[in-house]
Order: sequence, then structure tokens, then C-alpha cells
Amino acid sequence: MSAATAPRRIWLCADDYGISPGVNRAIRDLIERGRLNATSVMMVGPTIERAEVEALQASAKTSARCAIGLHVTMSAPFRPLTMHFRPLDGDMFMPFPKLLRAGLMRRLDREFFRNEVKAQLAAFVEAFGRPPDFVDGHQHVQLYPQVRDGFVDAVGEVAPKAWVRQGGRDLPLAQRLASPKAMVLDILSAQFRRRAGSAGLSFNSGFAGAYDFTRTTDFGELMRQFLDGLPDGGLVMCHPGFVDDILTGLDPMTDVREREHAYLAGDAFAQLLADSNVTLG
Repeated sequence: MSAATAPRRIWLCADDYGISPGVNRAIRDLIERGRLNATSVMMVGPTIERAEVEALQASAKTSARCAIGLHVTMSAPFRPLTMHFRPLDGDMFMPFPKLLRAGLMRRLDREFFRNEVKAQLAAFVEAFGRPPDFVDGHQHVQLYPQVRDGFVDAVGEVAPKAWVRQGGRDLPLAQRLASPKAMVLDILSAQFRRRAGSAGLSFNSGFAGAYDFTRTTDFGELMRQFLDGLPDGGLVMCHPGFVDDILTGLDPMTDVREREHAYLAGDAFAQLLADSNVTLG
């Protein structure tokens, strides 16, 4: 096969392993079907006990290329692993909009975030017996001003061989303006890439997967858009899952997770990969 026709190799990463049994089960199902090649694990999630870790490891062994990463979590309704963490909202992390605003206003102390990321990395190593293949962030917290400084410091110290997730992509201006969320991620990611690069950390070449979860959308059409122009080594974020009571109590993303799982498990997605000359292998 010539270089011109070589398939693009991308990461399709399911976030939030550990948030609920239904999400865990859906992610493992897709890994075993060969429809995912990465998942990131919430070490502060309520469903990350030994049996769930061993089940994920067993599923990953069925895949020729499945990376397992740490999903650094520092927003409500989850709680920190470190004592004396600040800022808090009661005994929980702050909601992500407040955390982002505080970072933009330079009101955060990077050391609190550095120590918390180190604690979550240590919890991952203890659970999985090795450092994560990559490190990303729940609700993109790794990109926030000041938070990213502590995040990069901790990853560089504890898991320097892990790559980190950036959320930017080179898109025409019209496409950026059509998706405010993607545009914000792109701006934050430009700063994150500079910070990670100066620390010697590698990161994904491009990013896709952000959309308005509150609207009913055709996920197959969204996936086509995500893959269009995504460079080799790029990453698509997804959130497949089966709804259960634990998920409903923690996260507003519920039914949309089942729609994502159904599409990714189906024949239409396999055909889209072939038509787009994209591989997860």
C-alpha cells in the first residue's frame, strides 16, 4: 500500500471508566468488539474497585492496541484524594465553570493541583500495576489556566513517558465559529501545548468529539464530521455507556451515552471507518 493510501491511525477514546457499572460495561464491550482503542479511568469514581480494574485489563488484552489512561478529575460532584485541597465547594471539587473562571482570574494555587494529580496518578499505578499510557482530564480540566501548570508538573514528574491530551485542531474559521465549545477548547489547548511541550511531554496531533450533549443529534453524522480531516495520530473523544442509577446521580450525560454505544457497536460505524480510510489498529 502506498503512502498516499495508507489509512490514518487515530485514537478513539472512551472517557469516564469508573463513573458507573453501566459505563464500565459499555466501554469493555466496545473494546472487545475492536471499536475502541483507548479509555481513560476516573480514579476518584465510585466504581473503580479491583474487580472493575481486572475486567478492564482482561478486555484490553483482547485488543491489539488498547491504551489505558488516567482521567484526571477535579470538578464536582467528585472529591479529592488529597487532604487540604483547595478550592472546594463543601467537601467536593468546584463545578467546572467556577474552576475555569478562577483559573482565568489567576486565583488558583498550582501546588494543590499538582499534588492532587500526583495522588490520582499514584492511585492508578497502585490499581493497574504500571503508569498510565496517557493522561487527560474530566471536563477538560487539564487545559484550564493554572490547573494545567500543576497537571503538567505532576505528569512530568510521575509519568513522563505518558502522552497528554490536548483539545485543539486546525479548522477553518467558519467551522470554529459554528462550535463555540470547540473554539474555547482550541484556544485553551494552544496554551496547553506550549506548556506540555516545554516539559517534554508528547500529545495527540489533533482532537475531535466535542458537541452539545443536551441536544438530540445524529451521532453518526457527528462522527463523520469528527473524522473529516483529523490528522494521523489524532484523537476522538466519546462517552459510551449504559444508564444506571449511579450514573444518573452523578452526571447529566445519560441517554446520549447509550446512543453513542449503539452507533459505535453497529455496522454503520465500521463502514464509516472504511470509507474514511481510518483505522483504530
